[in-house]
Amino acid sequence: MSIPVELVQAGHEEQLVLENLLHLYLHDFSELIALDVGNDGRFEYKNLALYWSDPARLPFLARVDGKLAGFVLVRRVSELQRDGDAYDMAEFFVLRGYRRRGIGSALAERVWLRYPGWWQVRVMANNAAAFRFWAAAIESFTGKALDFESLENDGIQWRRFTFNTASNPP
Repeated sequence: MSIPVELVQAGHEEQLVLENLLHLYLHDFSELIALDVGNDGRFEYKNLALYWSDPARLPFLARVDGKLAGFVLVRRVSELQRDGDAYDMAEFFVLRGYRRRGIGSALAERVWLRYPGWWQVRVMANNAAAFRFWAAAIESFTGKALDFESLENDGIQWRRFTFNTASNPP
């Protein structure tokens, strides 16, 4: 049975919607890394406006049965040193009420099918639940378990999966 997840590119008029969802996303992350809430009681995502001014950034909303279920922020990057650009799953969020129902995997699949090619998915090393999710989602999509590499950026340990979605059928 196909999960009814809709991937919708977010227009500039939906920036506030994404900003509100990012607040929830960052709240979740505050358990894993030190994030301070601002004086207005909200977490700030400084680079959000770039998703409507930088053509290498792509903002999406996720909907299930027409209702907001999360978001995806994608970046085109060259750091994988492959032929041409690759894609980076910069931020990925599914609201708690939609988790553990296959919606996250279906959403990731929609993104990968929309942009075939090389991808990287980075996961904080201390985020065991996210690591399990991404390992399973990528294996389901590619048909094989993938190794990951360990990285450090600004004192944070990461695990990075790299894979090519161009050979996967729709």
